[in-house]
Amino acid sequence: MWQLFWSFLKIGAFSFGGGYAMIPLIEREVIERHKWIGRADFLDMMILAQSSPGPIALNTAVFVGYKTRGVGGALSAVAGIVLPSFVMILLIALLFADIRHNPWIEAAFKGMRPAVVALIAAPILSLSKTVHRLLWTVIVATAFSIHWLGWSPVVLLLAGALLGIAYEVWNAKRLNR
Repeated sequence: MWQLFWSFLKIGAFSFGGGYAMIPLIEREVIERHKWIGRADFLDMMILAQSSPGPIALNTAVFVGYKTRGVGGALSAVAGIVLPSFVMILLIALLFADIRHNPWIEAAFKGMRPAVVALIAAPILSLSKTVHRLLWTVIVATAFSIHWLGWSPVVLLLAGALLGIAYEVWNAKRLNR
């Protein structure tokens, strides 16, 4: 459990830009470095973490910790990923009023934006290697529907969930014949 805590503490301490920016670090730590879970399980966890309420990095920490060491592992991973942010936000809250209009601070935040976009794109490209080509059509159509047609992501998620359930039920019945 100490290993889970330490791994997620490093992830929480050295990633900027929110949960999506943490995904490549989590992926590298739990799949490649420690081999706690496989790539397919990680992709499933990411889907669950995204569709569960709360921050994606926190949800992923819960799922990885629970899968590897049960409830204690989940608590260790959550403590590790939350602690750095908590301490940093506490310090910033104490100091930010004095430095918020500092041009150096503003420039640093502007400079971090492109890196955050790259950190979000990296796991998408990495995890996309396991996605079936037909699903790419669904991904592109969904992105198009949300961005250009203004459709609600909630409606599309519910429709996708219902279609996925219907497909699995149909497939199970087909295989049992």
